[in-house]
Amino acid sequence: MSDLLIRNARILLPNENFLTGDVLIQEGKIVRVEPEISTSAAKEIDATGLTLLPGVIDPQVHFREPGLEYKEDLFTASCACARGGVTSFLEMPNTRPLTITQEALDDKLALAASKCLVNYGFFIGATPENLDALREANPTCGIKIFMGSSHGALLVSREAEIEPIFAKGTRLIAVHAEDQARINERRKQFQGITEPAIHSQIQDNQAALNATILALKLSKKYQRRLHILHLSTGEEAELLRQDKPSWVTAEVTPQHLLLNSSAYEKIGTLAQMNPPLRAPKDNEVLWQALLDGVIDFIATDHAPHTLEEKGKGYPQSPSGMPGVETSLALMLTQAVQGRCSVAQVSHWMSAAVAKAYGIPNKGLIAPNYDADIVLVDLENYRPVLREELQTKCGWSPFEGWDLTGWAQYTIVGGQVVYDRGKLDTTVRGTALSFS
Repeated sequence: MSDLLIRNARILLPNENFLTGDVLIQEGKIVRVEPEISTSAAKEIDATGLTLLPGVIDPQVHFREPGLEYKEDLFTASCACARGGVTSFLEMPNTRPLTITQEALDDKLALAASKCLVNYGFFIGATPENLDALREANPTCGIKIFMGSSHGALLVSREAEIEPIFAKGTRLIAVHAEDQARINERRKQFQGITEPAIHSQIQDNQAALNATILALKLSKKYQRRLHILHLSTGEEAELLRQDKPSWVTAEVTPQHLLLNSSAYEKIGTLAQMNPPLRAPKDNEVLWQALLDGVIDFIATDHAPHTLEEKGKGYPQSPSGMPGVETSLALMLTQAVQGRCSVAQVSHWMSAAVAKAYGIPNKGLIAPNYDADIVLVDLENYRPVLREELQTKCGWSPFEGWDLTGWAQYTIVGGQVVYDRGKLDTTVRGTALSFS
C-alpha cells in the first residue's frame, strides 16, 4: 500500500482546535500530523482551502442486501457512503434472510468484503426465539430490537418477549422504540385516511415515548447497555434529560433535526419514515438535547425504497428515506450557519460513535489512528441534485437544498475512494471490530 501525503489542509485535531498543515499516511494509518512535513510520498493531495475531518461512522443504515437489492445493495450503498464522506457503517438486520443467526451474519460479512468501498459492521436482530444467537454471534456491533414498526420474526413488541433479551448477556442492545400496540389501535382509528401526514399521527409521539420508557426501565433493571435509535420526539429527549444512566446512549437523524411534518405538503410520501417526522417544536427540543449532550450522536437511518414504491400512495407506500450521501453536508451547513460548530459535528458523526460502539482507532485525526478521513469544502455551496446521487433508489428528501461541506476526497484505510466526483470502485473497506 503506497504512502499518501495530504498537504495544506485545515486539520481538525483531537482537542477540537484546527491546524493548517500536513498529514502523512503509511500502510493505512496516520503516522504524522504536523504544520509542515518535508518528506515526499507516492501520492500527494494539495488540500489548500479544504478542511480535513475524521470520516463519518454512520451507526444506523439499511442497505437491503441480501434479498432486496432492487432498492439498494452493498456496492451502491457504499458508493453513496464514499460520496458523502462516510467511511464506516453499521447495518441493520431486516434483510432477506433476516440477520438472526451466525450463518446469516457470516454471509453478510462475506458479501461486504467483496463489494463494500468503505468499512462495515452488522447488527444481529432479536426475535423471541434466538436468545442464544444474540449472545454468541460474532463479530457484531450489537443486538437490534424492533419494538415496533416491523413485522414477522423481527417484531418483538411485548414486554414479556423483550425482557429476556435484556436479562441475559452483556452485548449492547439498540432499540427501535415505538409502541406497536398503540400504533395498531391508532391505525384502526384513522383507517381510510390516505393523506401521508396522517402517518405522524398514527405513529405519534406517545407511541415513541411509551417504548422508550419501557426500554429504559429494562435497561436499568438489568444494568444493560442500551442505545436508543433515531430519537424523534421532544418528550423522549426530556425523559432522557431527567433520567439517563451512564450506560445509555441515544442518537438523532438529520431528518428529525431538519425536517418536520410540514414536509408532507412538499414531498408527500418521500417524507414518510419510521419513527415519523414530528412537529417543529420537536426539532427545537432535539437540537437542544444534542447540543447539551443528552443525545450522543447522529445516524442517518438510510432506508431506501424505489420511487415506484413511494408513489403507491399512503398507506401502501413504505417508510424510509436515503441519507448517507447528504448527512455530513447537511450538518456542516448547520455549523457554517452558526447552529453548532464543525468540531461538534465531527464529534457527533465520528468520535462519539466510535466510543459508543467500542470501535478502536477510528474517529480522530492523530498518529496511530486509521486513515479513514474526509476532505470537505466549507467555502462553496452546491445543491442536492438527483442526477448526482449514487444511491440506487435515486432520490433524496433534501433534493434542491443548497449545502456546503460536501466531501471532495474520501479516504478509507489510506486509499482514496472518492476524488472530486470520481469513485475508485476497486477500493475495499474492512470489517470493523468492537470491544
